[in-house]
Amino acid sequence: MEVLEVISPLFGARCCIVVAEQASCVVVDPGALVADTVVALVAQRGLRPRAVLATHGHADHTWDAGRLSDRFGVPVLVHADDVYRLADPWGTLGVLGAAVGSPDGPLAAELRRLGADPSECVAPHDVRPVCADGAAEERLSFGELSVVARHAPGHTEGSVVYVLEPPEERPIALTGDVLFAGTVGRTDLPGGDAAAMSRTLRTVVRTLPPRAVVLPGHGPATDLATELVRNPYLR
Repeated sequence: MEVLEVISPLFGARCCIVVAEQASCVVVDPGALVADTVVALVAQRGLRPRAVLATHGHADHTWDAGRLSDRFGVPVLVHADDVYRLADPWGTLGVLGAAVGSPDGPLAAELRRLGADPSECVAPHDVRPVCADGAAEERLSFGELSVVARHAPGHTEGSVVYVLEPPEERPIALTGDVLFAGTVGRTDLPGGDAAAMSRTLRTVVRTLPPRAVVLPGHGPATDLATELVRNPYLR
């Protein structure tokens, strides 16, 4: 298994292309202005995209999800509780999103600075929920690629940690905005819940595979062993 990283210029959001040995792949968290690079990597490597996965529904992690879903003819998978965010990326961000046309909205302003049009977010047409009916986790299969989605609310109500456990390799946890190197995701945006985040850290993050490499939604990679020692939110 191989993980190719593409860092979005919007808030440095990490997009990952998870590649199995037989070239099946999934694209995780395609934020703004990553679609062209992802398409080029897929073509250069002869990859076969099976799905687009989102750790949560915030626009900095899903801006190009609709474009890539249409380009590759694959569904977008997101937790059932965050599906609504993909249809209205601005309205679910509260003051962070503000109005699309408002120069005071920091997300819109940053998109314009990067040369993107904030009004051109393409909502995915084929969205499929994971962990539906209240399930704590769900195993997803994409050809020879297997991914476990673990519900991890707190940053948003539908945040998910995706866990990869390739044979004879270290496990990998794609933690989105739940866990970062040295800290955790904010809970003060609409849908955030500090109590839910506390439970997630205790029941989801602390129970990840002990040797797991952690690829957060922003910032440097880390590993669970380091975070259990150094991250004040996990002590």
